[in-house]
Amino acid sequence: MPSPPPRDPRFPQTEMATRRRAREVVLQLLYEADVNPGREREAAHAFIRSRMQGRKALTTFADQLLAGTLLHRDVIDQRLSQWATNWAISRMAITDRNVLRLGAHEILFTDTPGRVAINEALVLAKRYGDVNSPRFVNGVLDKLLKTKDAQP
Repeated sequence: MPSPPPRDPRFPQTEMATRRRAREVVLQLLYEADVNPGREREAAHAFIRSRMQGRKALTTFADQLLAGTLLHRDVIDQRLSQWATNWAISRMAITDRNVLRLGAHEILFTDTPGRVAINEALVLAKRYGDVNSPRFVNGVLDKLLKTKDAQP
């Protein structure tokens, strides 16, 4: 039986579950931005706010994830391309590509512990990707985290 993902000690269990929901909402918006770019920032914020049911901390968390992932998308894609052996970003399944972008953003640009970011990305890959998505996402993000940790 696999062990559960490590808990981030900064957040109680219930907050971790709701932060997971915030990541799901951000993944939906990243998917939309990939296939139909051009959503107004305020419309995306309203979508997040409605899905987070007015919880300000979660709305802020989701807004920051979305804005940061979109802002750094070119850098993230470049880094992912280094580790997604034989896969061009444009050829990846849309869901996998955006799960990777979200996880990479958390690893590279936030204070979320790398292992937590990977585990949360794996949950998204299992839920929304195909049968091979979790292994693919884990391999790419693990390589990314190892190179980030190796840098001074």
